[in-house]
Amino acid sequence: MPQAKTVDEYILNARSRQGILMVLHDLLIATELSGTIKWGAPCYTINGKNVVGLGVFKEHVAIWFFQGALLKDEAKVLINAQNDKTKALRQWRFVTADDIDAEMLIAYVQEAIFNEKQNKRVKINRNKKLIIPPELEEAFNQDNHLKLSFQEFTPGKQREFADYIAHAKQEKTRKSRLQKIIPMINNNIGLNDKYRNC
Repeated sequence: MPQAKTVDEYILNARSRQGILMVLHDLLIATELSGTIKWGAPCYTINGKNVVGLGVFKEHVAIWFFQGALLKDEAKVLINAQNDKTKALRQWRFVTADDIDAEMLIAYVQEAIFNEKQNKRVKINRNKKLIIPPELEEAFNQDNHLKLSFQEFTPGKQREFADYIAHAKQEKTRKSRLQKIIPMINNNIGLNDKYRNC
């Protein structure tokens, strides 16, 4: 899908998923939320803080709640798309516009808005032990400057780099990811810096 600059443009580019997106968008902007584009997809905010986002996937459209783990989810509609990685995000999937229960959806969105106004956040364990994957360790052994540059990052950013490589299932992917992050480390650019302050 082409990169959109506005939510309307994103919906127009979605082709077969336009109906679902229009219904979801209309429901979301009927609340206090403001719609914008972040990371190439619709994101709905309050006071500049991310509350929900929309995304088109091959089999469905998802609305995700940035602090969804805090929602009561009495209807059990929310899923964690990446159990081993995602702590706060939860998504609700729709295949057709008929799958959308407007009243229930608005109740979930209103709860998410309330939680955001209360500044409720999922607590993330930031003291997790740093485990350097073998591929990165080998790169440090061959390049002391790379190792010193890596050590200048905060422990959290070091973990992001290490996990990025370690979570790849195939050796080929781990090596490819290593080649991607070496210039970032040498230029003092964190793996997720472009997403911060969004």
